[in-house]
Parts: sequence; structure tokens; C-alpha cells
Amino acid sequence: MNITRRTFQRTLLAGLVAGAFGLATPAFAQSTADLAAAAQQEGKLVIYGVTDNEQANHLIREFRVMYPAINVEYSNMSTTELYNRFISETAAGSSADVTWSSAMDLQVKLVNDGYAQPHKSAETAKLPEWANWKNEAFGTTYEPIGFVYNKRLVPAGDVPQSHADFVKLLNSQTEKYKGKVNTYDPEKSGVGFMLVTQDKQANAAGFAELQKALGAVQAKVQASTGTMMERIASGENLIGYNLNAAYALTRAKKDPSIGIILPKDYTLVISRVMFIAKNAKNPNAAKLWLDFVLSKKGQEIIASKADLYAIRPDVEGDTTASGLKKQLGDALRPVPIGTGLLTYLDQAKRLEFLKQWNSAVKAK
Repeated sequence: MNITRRTFQRTLLAGLVAGAFGLATPAFAQSTADLAAAAQQEGKLVIYGVTDNEQANHLIREFRVMYPAINVEYSNMSTTELYNRFISETAAGSSADVTWSSAMDLQVKLVNDGYAQPHKSAETAKLPEWANWKNEAFGTTYEPIGFVYNKRLVPAGDVPQSHADFVKLLNSQTEKYKGKVNTYDPEKSGVGFMLVTQDKQANAAGFAELQKALGAVQAKVQASTGTMMERIASGENLIGYNLNAAYALTRAKKDPSIGIILPKDYTLVISRVMFIAKNAKNPNAAKLWLDFVLSKKGQEIIASKADLYAIRPDVEGDTTASGLKKQLGDALRPVPIGTGLLTYLDQAKRLEFLKQWNSAVKAK
């Protein structure tokens, strides 16, 4: 039988894709193979993300094994930097093919402002309904937000199990914890701003007391998770508020002094939102990457290697949505992807919120 090189490549890709994604019907396998072939012709994929290189590389390496002809360029940056850079570069005529950020509100704003293109992925059938907005913005992870503390220096009796416990601790032991608590700076961190505004909505009755307690201990605000984790590990700070448990888990594996508590009253859950740029230069590679990240194989890598918590309910283990559901049940409060996230991005509301926050929290 005379088989051309291109036919062989397409047949091989079809087999790889079918195996990787567990496809059942030849019709869909062929269309996915067509996508893979088109992506291979593009030969490149540019991703802007906020996920640490070490964690993102677990996914990128497997993607490259599956599609070695596609060169992946991944740039890691802060949430605010990603947002600003993407807008400015898009205006200049070039930017990333894919953006992937935990600042869900900023991602939704970009999609709402027309910066994304739709992609109907078969993998979205396995996503929670709140994690797919208009087939343009997709949740890829299920990351709980909690307290991180230094196990060597914080007595077991001090460790808060809820937001009310945390406020009580700071109010009852103000001098002990003065200057020893850290959290995100909502003025400088996109995800930090989103988290405290979500806190206000989830804990309307107690939010003012929370701000007041943080102010009383002169909480230190930081722009990055890495800085907060370092200061907790060193003992310079003792407890971190609203930290991402995914990052803390990675650190705790290397540093036994790191403790993590997911609040039992409510635990916010955020998802790294991914979208394909409307003017992507490599749209097929971008679609292939999105399908891979949402596939069961990609989600298993997210859970078992990247420690980012899988969002698909058919992936099991401690670092998964199903694992967290068993642990916390109805206390989980996933943040839905949609226009509700835009409320505090209104300039007047944002400035008013930050004015109140700074007045209550920032050390005088």
C-alpha cells in the first residue's frame, strides 16, 4: 500500500488524539485530527500565564510529547501584568494566542470586551456549568483559598478553622500577631482584589469586622504569593490570609513548616480562566492546547503533578474538585465565570472599595 508522508502523519495524529482524549466516534476523531494537523502546520503556540513555570511545564512537556511539531512559548507574569501587556500588545497587532490567569474578573473583562474567540470543545461537557462562559472563557482548575501558617511558630490552639475564628484570634491576641499577618495587596494584585471583593459578597455580615481585625494587627500586604509564602516559612510572618492552597501545597511538600487550613464556614474556590485570543496567530494550536488542558489526561496532570486541583468531576484524588467535595461539602464556594465578576471592576466601585479597604486595613 502506498501511503504518503502526510497521510501517515495524519493517521498517527488521529491515533494519538483518540488515545489521549478517549474519543469514541471516528467522526470526532477525524475532526480532531484535522485540528491537530492544522496546528502542526502552524508549528507554534504562545501562552501568557500566571502559573509558575515549574507547574505549567508539567502540562507543556506532555503536550509537546503528543505534538512535537508545535513549539510552545510560555511567559509567566503577574495577573495585572498579563492583563496590561495583553491589551497593549493586541493594540499593536501582536500578542499571545492564549491567556491563562487566576484573576478571573480580569479575564472575564477581556472576553466581555471582545478580545476572545469562541471554541466549541467536546471536553466542556465534563465541566461544571459555571466554568464555561459563552464557549469563550473556560475554567481549568478548582483551587481552594484558605489560611496558610507556620506550623513551628503558631500553636495548634491558635490555628483558625473559620473566618470567624480568624477574626477572633486577631482581636484576642492583637499584640502577638501585630505585623505577623500577611495577605494580598488588592491595589497591586489582580487576584488579590478579586478575592477580597468575593469575600465581601460571601461574608457580608462579617467583612467589616475582618477588615478591622486585619488593620488592628497591621497586616502586611504583598503583591505576590511567593513573597507571602517566603515570609511565612521564615517566620517573619505567622499567618497568611486568602492564600491559594494550590501554591501552599506545593511549598508544603518541600517545607514541613507550612500548614494549610481550608475554612469550614466557607472556602472560596477560584479557577484559572483560559481563553483564545480573537486575533491569535496560531488559533488551531490554541484550540488543541485548550482541549488538552480540559481533557481527562490534562486534568490528571493538573491534579497529580502540577498541584493545581482538577476541575473535572471524573478525576479523583485529594487535589481535585471531587476530593474537596468529600472534604468540605457545601462549604465550597466556587466563583462563577460570568458578568457577575465585573461588578467591582467598575471604576467608581473599585475606587470606593479600595478607599474603604485602605482606610481599615493598611497600617497607619
